[in-house]
Amino acid sequence: MKNYINDFLDVLANEKKYSMNTIINYRDDLELFSDFLVIEKVQDIKKIDYQLIRKYLNYLYDKKYASKAIARHISSLRSFFKYLKKYDLINNNPMLLISNPKQEKKLPKILYPKELETLMNIPNLNTPLGLRDSLILELLYSTGVRVSELVNIRLKDINFNNKEINILGKGSKERIVLFGKTCEYKLKEYLSKGRDKLYNLKYSSDYLLLSKTGRKINPREVRNVLDDIVAASGLKIHISPHVLRHTFATDMLNNGADLRSVQELLGHESLSTTTIYTHLTNERLRGVYLNAHPRAHKS
Repeated sequence: MKNYINDFLDVLANEKKYSMNTIINYRDDLELFSDFLVIEKVQDIKKIDYQLIRKYLNYLYDKKYASKAIARHISSLRSFFKYLKKYDLINNNPMLLISNPKQEKKLPKILYPKELETLMNIPNLNTPLGLRDSLILELLYSTGVRVSELVNIRLKDINFNNKEINILGKGSKERIVLFGKTCEYKLKEYLSKGRDKLYNLKYSSDYLLLSKTGRKINPREVRNVLDDIVAASGLKIHISPHVLRHTFATDMLNNGADLRSVQELLGHESLSTTTIYTHLTNERLRGVYLNAHPRAHKS
C-alpha cells in the first residue's frame, strides 16, 4: 500500500504541481487509511470495496473526527482511487458511491470597524518591526490574501504604478490583488525605513516581509504578531489572518462590490465558496430595503 501512496504523491508533486502543504495533507490521510487496512488485515488493494470504505468512515466517526475532517479524508481517498483506476491498478473504484457528510455552515468571523481601527493603531511605527507589523495587518485586510500567500510575496511581485501585487495562490495558481493609498503608504514606509534594518546579508532574502533575524517570515510568526497586537489592544477577541481575509470580503460586498469580483480577488475556484459572505451583508440589505421601498414603513 505504501508504494502506491508514494507513487500517487509523486504524481501530485511532479505532474499536478500541488503545494507541499496539500501533499502533506494527502499523505497524512492516506497513511491513516493504510494503518486501518493493517488492522483489517487487508493486503491486496484490489480487495478494497465499498463496504470496507464505509467501515473506515465509521472508524473515523468513532474516533470523533469532525465532519469537515472526514470530508477531507473522503476527498483524499477519492483522488487516490481515481489515480489507481486510471492506471489499471484496481478493477473497480470503491469511492464512486461514497458521498460527503453534510457540513455545518458556520458564518466566518469578522472584525467590526472600531476593532479594526484599534488594532491598526497598535504597532509602533518608530521601529522596523512595528512598520512591518503594521504592513502585515494592512496587507491582510486591504488585499484579502491568505497568510501562506502573504509570506511568499517577493519585492518583484509588487507593481507600485498599477498598485498591484502578483500572488502565487493555492495549486500554484497566479492572480493579481490590488491595494490602495493607505497600503501604498505603509509599503513605502516599511521599504524605506524598516526592511533595510531587518535585512541580513547572511540570508539575502528577496521576500517582502522579514523576521527580526532577516529570514523570510513564516505563517506561525505572522499569527504570533497578530496575537501580540490583540493582547496589546486590550480587546477581548481572538483573530487569525483568515479573520482579516473574511473582513476584507465582507466589507467589499457591503460597499457594493459584486460577488464575481470578490471571488477573483480572493482566489476562490468556486463562486459557492464566496457566497458565504453574502449572509454577513443581510443587515446592509435590510437597511437598503427599509429606506428604499415605499411600503416598508406602512402598516
